[in-house]
Amino acid sequence: MAFTEPAGAAAATQAPPQEMPQATHQVPPQTGRAAGPDGILRRQAQRESAARTYARSLPIVPVRARGLTIEGADGRRYLDCLSGAGTLALGHNHPVVLEAVRGVLDSGAPLHVLDLATPVKDAFTTELFANLPPALAADARIQFCGPAGTDAVEAALKLVRTATGRSGLLAFTGAYHGMTSGALEASGGAAEGRVTRLPYPQDFRCPFGVGGPEGAELAARWTENLLDDPKGGVSLPAGLIVEPVQGEGGVNPAPDAWLRRIRDITASRGIPLIADEVQTGVGRTGAFWGVDHAGVVPDVMVLSKAIGGSLPLAVIVYRSGLDVWAPGAHAGTFRGNQLAMAAGTATLAFVRENRLAERAAVLGDRMTAALRGLAASHPCIGDVRGRGLMIGLELVDPDTGAAAPALAAAVRQECLERGLIVELGGRHSAVVRLLPPLTLTDEQAAAVLDRLADAIPAAARRPR
Repeated sequence: MAFTEPAGAAAATQAPPQEMPQATHQVPPQTGRAAGPDGILRRQAQRESAARTYARSLPIVPVRARGLTIEGADGRRYLDCLSGAGTLALGHNHPVVLEAVRGVLDSGAPLHVLDLATPVKDAFTTELFANLPPALAADARIQFCGPAGTDAVEAALKLVRTATGRSGLLAFTGAYHGMTSGALEASGGAAEGRVTRLPYPQDFRCPFGVGGPEGAELAARWTENLLDDPKGGVSLPAGLIVEPVQGEGGVNPAPDAWLRRIRDITASRGIPLIADEVQTGVGRTGAFWGVDHAGVVPDVMVLSKAIGGSLPLAVIVYRSGLDVWAPGAHAGTFRGNQLAMAAGTATLAFVRENRLAERAAVLGDRMTAALRGLAASHPCIGDVRGRGLMIGLELVDPDTGAAAPALAAAVRQECLERGLIVELGGRHSAVVRLLPPLTLTDEQAAAVLDRLADAIPAAARRPR
């Protein structure tokens, strides 16, 4: 499968600046009777919990990494299109991130400061605010949370409930917001709780069976009618939380017109709108934030993953009018991670200065178009969708159109055997997901597509 650049490509299609050479480093010494990768994997299976996930489908032992490439302890190299579930906006060990981290380490600055003010923290906040939607940045407050995105979701839910005095929440089918109790309650797999579930529009498996603008309009109308029906069984909620692109839910982009309708519906009824930008933020979708495509300004933004430059960091940013918390109302011991803030500042600035969001939009469109061309000759590819460098392929039974999770798992395995790391998502784990770093070059994109194009027919030939 050839992946070529069209004639007259815009400046945004150019590869990002070349990275500086990386210093050679040694693999950490191994101890114990079985020091090789097989021994490490066996001990992991013996010692770690049954809840482990990626380790089951990706039985590799990474020892070195640079940009898109991971090297395993067995010497094999892989193109990493998982990117730490979207955390690595600049790929592995980018020079500007390493330089920022080394700068803090060499300065003698404290690494653990709770929520005290530091020059590193001030620089991070300044750079973050410079990249926020201007209407939010002009009147924003920031809360540093625990180091994981799920804690930031918890903080956002607690914030709107405290500010409004209400307890209910609106969320969407197929959503994923984290693994703590409140975040799970707002996610699509929750079975009970204080959350009212709303239909999330999508074309391929539209909940109303029509797709397109008509399906999105029906989804918006459903939400509006539910809130305004005095017998609808839903009281005015504390907030509505939405992902601009559902990631774990199967790479489902929110239609721009629908998202604007949701903003109008919530604003006119005094319902705070929470945008979960944990995976969509920092250029991933082809705009700096996922909500930027629709021109929507939420009341609260939940941010994590890429904002820490590969290190743990999570914050919420929100309108000052919601800032009614008492001191200590939401805290976390490790909310002052100085190394993550330094790495995050460097990442945010690099994405902004090198227009990597625009680069992701152009390259993502080209990769999606190439994959749709592949789908034309492979009926097991039911749909290709995404935004920017957040791409999904839904695999189906060619005869019935039903989701094909076994085939998707086989594609993931065939990709791994060809040196390509991908992950699965979607309602039935039938969506092959691509989350390459924003520094992806044209040549690397071609290699990714070629390996995927080879893996899909190989997986389809497997007996199932």
